[in-house]
Amino acid sequence: GLPIRPPVAGGATRQASVLAGLEALAPDAPDIVLVHDAARPVVPPGTVPALLAALAEAPGAIPALAVSDTLKRAEGGRILETVPRAGLFRAQTPQAFRYAALLEAHRGATAEATDDAQLLEGAGLPVHLVAGHESNVKITWPEDLARVESALLARMIPRIGTGFDVHRIAEGRPMVLCGVTIPSPFGLDGHSDADVGIHALCDAIYGAMAEGDIGRWFPPSEAQWKDADSARFLRHAAERIAARGGVLANADVTLICERPKIAPHAEAMRARLAALLGVEPGRVSVKATTTERLGFPGRGEGIAAQAAATVLLPG
Repeated sequence: GLPIRPPVAGGATRQASVLAGLEALAPDAPDIVLVHDAARPVVPPGTVPALLAALAEAPGAIPALAVSDTLKRAEGGRILETVPRAGLFRAQTPQAFRYAALLEAHRGATAEATDDAQLLEGAGLPVHLVAGHESNVKITWPEDLARVESALLARMIPRIGTGFDVHRIAEGRPMVLCGVTIPSPFGLDGHSDADVGIHALCDAIYGAMAEGDIGRWFPPSEAQWKDADSARFLRHAAERIAARGGVLANADVTLICERPKIAPHAEAMRARLAALLGVEPGRVSVKATTTERLGFPGRGEGIAAQAAATVLLPG
């Protein structure tokens, strides 16, 4: 909801890209600018306030961590010397600056810098340090991405939802179950394609997020959903998970009927549901049971489905 400027094309180097961004701000020069590397996607909440407070004392401030490891200088796999670590820090981003000071330092730069603070240092301007954080990981190698993903998942809270749906048997309609049309002398009656499996699963997902049920999002009273492909409903449920910053951990669907036989089609159904949800098939289960010829499923009057879904949402 914040007003932002159009993106600015970057340059051949990091430094050229930052300068392009700074120049784009020149017509309405701000007092303060923050420069951040997209390779650090997990900025701790207290970092930016600490940086802004530090700018009251200096034209630049960066988050940094004191080096705790023993440092070795090496060449060709052979150690040349041990480097004293006293007074050494690992710089992080975002880095905060008085806009005019940073722009002048960039415009006057004669050598490439690995971060923006280095340009102010070269101009003789003070840059203060604020406490960095180990969680502010820079993604450089594949294992770095794995660390970030593990940290994010650790902050997620599991939310479990259940769904249940029933559709009566109808002649002259295709039998669509869990996104797959299977051979059958009859289909199911409903406003949409009556995919009882997907409908139950949508309700489970919406329920896990406390967002109502499928009828809230796709009311059967609206003509636009007449004979609609229920795949659209499940895609929407997946989009709602993403919009909340969540992850689908697993989904389990049970179809309750005497016929048609589900087992020959279960794997195709799993694959279809997984594709619609954007997850690997190993997170999706489809199975079937009968009611031992009891009740409406046992009499062949309709098919029921129940579903459970676990969604991980930010705490």
